[in-house]
Amino acid sequence: MNILTIRPATPADLPAITEIYAHAVRTGTASYELEPPSLDEMTSRMEALLSRGYPYLAADDGGRLVGYAYAGPFRPRRAYRFMVEDSIYVAPDAQGRGVGGKLLRSLIAECERLGFRQIAAVIGDGSPNSASVKLHEALGFRHAGVLEGSGYKHGRWLDTIFMQLALNGGAATPPDPDSLPERLFRQGL
Repeated sequence: MNILTIRPATPADLPAITEIYAHAVRTGTASYELEPPSLDEMTSRMEALLSRGYPYLAADDGGRLVGYAYAGPFRPRRAYRFMVEDSIYVAPDAQGRGVGGKLLRSLIAECERLGFRQIAAVIGDGSPNSASVKLHEALGFRHAGVLEGSGYKHGRWLDTIFMQLALNGGAATPPDPDSLPERLFRQGL
């Protein structure tokens, strides 16, 4: 592995992002999608997040995209505006090399900078020994619940694990009126 750089993702990254995600959908259980989305669909998803100011990051290993992460709305109801849900995907040949940790640390920092108060990790096939659960635990996320048998993929029932990390004082202080969630709220978004 060359020098790993975490940077904002761009539309030029979308073919690699689409390929990484397609592999996760086809072979894994982290995503409950059953069919990989097209490049056009992945483009629409990225544009929807970036147009509202949500963070979308890329892990660049010497010019090759080896992972990506983003935060998006946890739920559509406006009272949830201070909470985001993270997503992290790493190319198969880059897994186990710290890429996910670097992406998640950077994503947490960006969500804090934007003024969010909570990050939720909604982990498909969230067995206690899964790499995603262990990564989130290592970065301070606490367990917040389990939806047992909530997904069915690759011939088996899957549990969904909820984990949560408070940011910027969590629920202990009032919202920052200059935060991204408050600006979006004032714009009616």
